Amino acid sequence: MQVKLRKAGIDAAENLWKMQREAFFELLEKYQDYDTNPGNEPIERTILRLQQPQTHYYYIEADGLVVGAIRVIDPYGEEGHKRIAPIFIMPTYQNRGLAQQAIIEAERIHGNQSWLLDTIMQEAGNCHLYEKMGYHASGKKERINDVLTLIFYEK
Repeated sequence: MQVKLRKAGIDAAENLWKMQREAFFELLEKYQDYDTNPGNEPIERTILRLQQPQTHYYYIEADGLVVGAIRVIDPYGEEGHKRIAPIFIMPTYQNRGLAQQAIIEAERIHGNQSWLLDTIMQEAGNCHLYEKMGYHASGKKERINDVLTLIFYEK
């Protein structure tokens, strides 16, 4: 499947929020990280992010179908790194290499240097994806609860 990123504007807030809730539902149930999981965020948080000038939301499309979304924070020359937070693929389309292609496309658009992201350390598949793409653990970890630790990556 060929992946494209299509810019999403403020009018997409409700749809992005609903997609995010569905995509992160299983992880929310598994880890019960109600304060940090994107699947538990109110729609107002998505709206606020879409209003930030350094935030770029994209629908991830594969063969013309919307299969997920990615948010890129890009300070455009200001001090700091670009950041992916969050990226998600809808459950029906997971494990097909679509997230990898979406990250490659985001790096093509925003430049392939100076990136940050974090993920659940206990989710080996996520860690493997990012490491395969050239991200390396920064050494920073944040324990969220007894079963979940965030691990931070950089490239």
